[in-house]
Amino acid sequence: MTPELIDGWSTPNLYGLLFVTGLIIGYFVVKRMFKKQEISDAILDKLVFYMILATIVGARLGHVLFYGPYWDERYSDGTIAIRGYFDHPMDIIKVWEGGLASHGGVIAILISLFIFSKWVSKKPMLWILDRIAAPGAIAACCIRLGNLVNSEIVGDKTNVSWGFKFIHHDCRTSDVSLCDWALIDARHPSQLYEAIAYLLVFLILIFMYWKRNAWMRQGVMFGTFLILLFGARFLIEFTKIPQVDGRAGWTLNTGQWLSIPFVMAGIYFLWRGLKSKPVPFVPTSTQGSIEENEKTT
Repeated sequence: MTPELIDGWSTPNLYGLLFVTGLIIGYFVVKRMFKKQEISDAILDKLVFYMILATIVGARLGHVLFYGPYWDERYSDGTIAIRGYFDHPMDIIKVWEGGLASHGGVIAILISLFIFSKWVSKKPMLWILDRIAAPGAIAACCIRLGNLVNSEIVGDKTNVSWGFKFIHHDCRTSDVSLCDWALIDARHPSQLYEAIAYLLVFLILIFMYWKRNAWMRQGVMFGTFLILLFGARFLIEFTKIPQVDGRAGWTLNTGQWLSIPFVMAGIYFLWRGLKSKPVPFVPTSTQGSIEENEKTT
């Protein structure tokens, strides 16, 4: 169930609104960064197109491939209990029904930015990765808030005083008004934990960019982003219920196994960036071509 902005009216749901909000905030952050270095808006517009397309397609395919369900699960009478994506390929494009994986989104974004760097910006890929790190963190924060209002990716049952009751997740009837609130167990608000962590990552990266000029050492911003964001994701996963029932017995869940390579990559990029010499920016007047600016940086 996806909460609507106005109950009973056909309006955009809160998840969609928060998803778009994250993209909009990210857009204006990148715009400020580009303005600081006199990069044309035409380049920014192309970057936005690449990012939005990669985020949606990658996150959706990531969910399908990493989490499934892959094949139909049926009741004893033969009727379908859970639809599998491979048995119903058209379900893969039904993004509005939910199911996005951040790891898939990151992988797709990396591929799209490689293409963007090679054929559009004509700058090293780390140049753009350093500049989309902070926007990526705030977008991830908004997406997790969307998961919270959607009562999805919920946490384990808990006795902590701040536990949330997710009626849309734990109510076993289609009419939630029939559920007894007192009988619903409190759970860790894992989505809120992640949203707060990602907001802190965003603030740290903004401080590094504007106050410490971390962008002068290629890879430092992006490496820090990978370490902090996926490190937080790895730890918070311990408070969640498994997203795939058949993997409940795993020591580490799918999200944690997928986070480890990103953290390791972040350590490498941060180490490499800190070893490199800072490259100061010399402002130039760009006339629609980012290649001229590259010669002076």
